[in-house]
Amino acid sequence: MPTGSPHSGVGRVIAGRYLLLNQLGSGGMGHVWLAHDQRLACEVALKEIVFRDPGEAGQDRSSRVARARAEARHAAGLRGHPHVATVHDVLEHEGLPWIVMEYVAGALDLRALVTQRGTLAPAECARIGLAVLDALTAGHERGVMHRDVKPANILLAPDRTGSPYARVLLTDYGISVQPDAGETRYTATSVLVGTAGYLAPERAQGGPPTAAADLFSLGCTLYYAVEGRGPFDRDSELASLTALVLEEPRPPLRAGALEPLLAAMLTKDPVHRITAEDAEAALSAIVTPQSHPRTQLDLGSEPPWAGGTTHTAGSRIPQVPESPQSHGGGGQWYGPSAGQESSAAPLGQESPVAWPSGYGTPVGRPSGQGAAPWATGQGYGPPPATTGRRRRKRNRALRAALATALGLAIAGGGAWYAMAYLPGNGDESPYGDAVGLAQPLKDGDCVTAYWPEDRFKGTPRLTVKDCVTGTPDGQVMAVVEAGSADEARTSGPAQCEERTEETRKKLADVRGYAVIPTDTGFSAAGRRTACLLLGAHGAVYGPLGDHRETGLPFIDTANMQKQDCLDERSDQDARLASCDKPHDQRVLGFTALAQDVALPAKQESLEACEAQLPPIQYGYDPSVYKTSAWASEGAWKSRTHFVVCTVIRRDGGTIEGDEP
Repeated sequence: MPTGSPHSGVGRVIAGRYLLLNQLGSGGMGHVWLAHDQRLACEVALKEIVFRDPGEAGQDRSSRVARARAEARHAAGLRGHPHVATVHDVLEHEGLPWIVMEYVAGALDLRALVTQRGTLAPAECARIGLAVLDALTAGHERGVMHRDVKPANILLAPDRTGSPYARVLLTDYGISVQPDAGETRYTATSVLVGTAGYLAPERAQGGPPTAAADLFSLGCTLYYAVEGRGPFDRDSELASLTALVLEEPRPPLRAGALEPLLAAMLTKDPVHRITAEDAEAALSAIVTPQSHPRTQLDLGSEPPWAGGTTHTAGSRIPQVPESPQSHGGGGQWYGPSAGQESSAAPLGQESPVAWPSGYGTPVGRPSGQGAAPWATGQGYGPPPATTGRRRRKRNRALRAALATALGLAIAGGGAWYAMAYLPGNGDESPYGDAVGLAQPLKDGDCVTAYWPEDRFKGTPRLTVKDCVTGTPDGQVMAVVEAGSADEARTSGPAQCEERTEETRKKLADVRGYAVIPTDTGFSAAGRRTACLLLGAHGAVYGPLGDHRETGLPFIDTANMQKQDCLDERSDQDARLASCDKPHDQRVLGFTALAQDVALPAKQESLEACEAQLPPIQYGYDPSVYKTSAWASEGAWKSRTHFVVCTVIRRDGGTIEGDEP
């Protein structure tokens, strides 16, 4: 036999027993074959180790052979687990190992399923995640870390009743390891083990394999299943590694009730990452939501400020008599009052961070639900005090190696943009001539922004406007003090990101912008950086966050927030309501329609909301509650096409403060 790849093909008999029938797939370690066990007269799967380079070093060959044996040993230790593909035996044939595994008829891996059939519903993703987490936990209890959890390593197969994709199996323990047992890690020097884009950040920086790292990879996998791409997928492996270490995940667009759990699983610091036990409870709550009490991960939960003024703004699709085709809601679209045009960039200009791609997808599978930053849920993810500091605690060597990608990290969705330092010409204007403000910005000030180029390119000229009548592009949500202009430049953006995180994650389409004083204007600015939230693609049309008051009429949907409560005065008049008191509706989240959908689009909106954000996933009894939606012309002028998905009572009554 040659020293390179073993000869293989249909009809070959391995170890005098296993007849190869056809190839099922290929991976980094080799091929997987469907084979007939001639001794037991049954079908099995055989994993063949392939050395593609005949000149591969002997040490590397030995490592790969040992890795195959370790895979068989670790998987065999979980033999009988309902969510682990069974390994029957490991054998050597002509000097190379073959792994004999259970053949799962009709199976499709998760990546192939999403590719062929599209993204999965949040509840279905939660069901899959619960099964995989069960398998991982069983391995962790034995000290076995999987190290390569990804969509391609999750099989979905019919169960005994024939229900397609009902059976969930974790496969490929080929790079798993038992670190506590002092087991050899079969890894080439300076080579990361795992799949770029699904590794935990601490693993990418050379940290040891842990249960928390496997949990991060599972979070990436569930994100892929519900979104159709990984949270750190980029054009190259290097770019993916850069993103998972230095960038936050892309905001999810279809995750619904799964969104806060994904944020908790994808927390970069493993110390603050959600535990397996809490993740299991959260997944179970999504798979089987309860009406009372509301689950911990319910995005409809009372926000911490609900006792005061709960804030939503927007425009509404009113209810009409229900029909078999209406999905429980109906209505018409309307937009801002005549003359209320945004001062943002003209239609057609795009910001550096484009609205999520895929607007050509069919209606009913909308392309996304807005660029809202991640929700962290209740009690999950890093504490607020760490928000602005995590990125500075990276491995310095890796940061240097990936320095060319830092621009991408800054350009990511939800990133903060500090204004360019403008020395001015001797005057003491707070922020320089380009900004054009004679007085410093205060917390709560609304502004319009004129950009010299595309949105978020260059320095905008700002004008303070009335928050209700001035059709603002954004609002100052906080001001942060600094000891010097240099300190404002270096720490202001991170402080602004931390101070506005809670509001950003509840809005559909905003981005942060730190307005930093110049050296000459530092005193005139009150030694403060102003933290703006600006519409990512257009105006916000009104006040944001806690700056809104109960009873506020909504001009547009752009400043509606998740978890807000609404009172409906008419088909074209919704007001902000207190969630502690009876109200007509509650905002669950946002979704977007395809670019070819024109106004009015009642049916498309209701179908999209029902598909992506069904009330049952938030703990609402479907026999009592149903989906509704709001929209406005602003989302069509900005080409975002997002709609606001709400829940209402089927009987037309009000929702009490303690419902559901």
